[in-house]
Amino acid sequence: MHDLLLKGGSVLTHEGISVTDVAIANGRVAAIGSDLGEAGETIECGGAWVGPGFVDMHTHLREPGQEWKENIASGTAAAAAGGYTALLAMPNTDPPIDSAHLARYVSDQAFRARNAYVVSAGCLTMERAGERMAHLDELWDAGVRIFTDDGDTVQNASVLRAAMEYVAQLGGVVSQHAVDRDLSAAGFMHEGSISSRLGMQGIPREADDLTISRDIELARLTAVRYHVQHLSTARGVALVKAAKEDGLPVTAEVTPHHLMFDHGEVLSMDANYRMTPPLREPSDTAALIEGLRRGIIDVVATDHAPHAAVEKDVPFEQSMSGVTGLEWAASVVNGVVGLDQHDFFDRISIAPARIAGFTDHGQPLAEGAAGNIVVFDPDKRWTPSSTRSRSNNSPYLGRELTGKVRATLLDGVLTYAE
Repeated sequence: MHDLLLKGGSVLTHEGISVTDVAIANGRVAAIGSDLGEAGETIECGGAWVGPGFVDMHTHLREPGQEWKENIASGTAAAAAGGYTALLAMPNTDPPIDSAHLARYVSDQAFRARNAYVVSAGCLTMERAGERMAHLDELWDAGVRIFTDDGDTVQNASVLRAAMEYVAQLGGVVSQHAVDRDLSAAGFMHEGSISSRLGMQGIPREADDLTISRDIELARLTAVRYHVQHLSTARGVALVKAAKEDGLPVTAEVTPHHLMFDHGEVLSMDANYRMTPPLREPSDTAALIEGLRRGIIDVVATDHAPHAAVEKDVPFEQSMSGVTGLEWAASVVNGVVGLDQHDFFDRISIAPARIAGFTDHGQPLAEGAAGNIVVFDPDKRWTPSSTRSRSNNSPYLGRELTGKVRATLLDGVLTYAE
């Protein structure tokens, strides 16, 4: 008898998509087909998409050092509710993840929580200060494959070039928070008509575009695999497209909030719309959606950034940047972008797993594969009213969404069920 039977869903396999059943036993996919016998538990999946659990390449879990906002147990619980089975944790913790023992700590804490598989990204520079390289070889030995000073850009091109050359030799990925510090430091939102109306200092598109352009040229020079974080501009999409056409190993991500919202939301002065990079103009949002549809943008990444109420329940200019998103990312993408089942799983599961090197995640279902699976209803309309995160700085609470996770399995065990 099987442990669990997922019955009658639209299942993504290596052979394509078919309405069928999936049996789980001993943490793995035991069989795919009809008349699979009895199981200890059955989940009816009619009308739902069944495929590889979602993978997030950009999650802030805040541990170690900022556990009042989030810890690994609460962050991975939120991830499970959002259909995620694997996360790449950002290293801008306190202390930053610039050495091997800290990277191992993050993975060990996630293993204890048993909500999602977690690997930490490693810092490119010591203490994310942008001055000298972190212990990249030690981090590599600890399982780190993606290196970033996320939250800050490596401004010094010479330091970045040296780090890119080193990471290229290791075979890893340099992932950049591509926002020019000098152009963006004084700003609070997108520089445009809304910032002018509000009399608020803005951040020009060029803060992103100049950094992306520079980094692509450094990637060309060093042959490193380069990943652009949280694209926000139409020009950024065009730069990534041109780099790919030149054959460069460049990939990119977009967040759910940059797909759903534009700078007009800031008129509300709700601090949940303050983020870095900022929400930009409708033309940029349209370019991001089209870039994701066409595969120019490879990945949807949440940039899940929990903040305590005391950091968000303040005037807009005084608030911390960032919003939570793990529980609602798939719903936002489904409702806003309108991808078919194959492309949906590609952008939110398969491609991020490939780039991050998560071999047991982000694979179409197959007999013998690890039971890391999500059941997602693309038609369900719902309005989130609570969160498993320790923080509730989210623009999605109280807003109707389309598409909802019914169940999430990690190694064949239910981590979330509707």
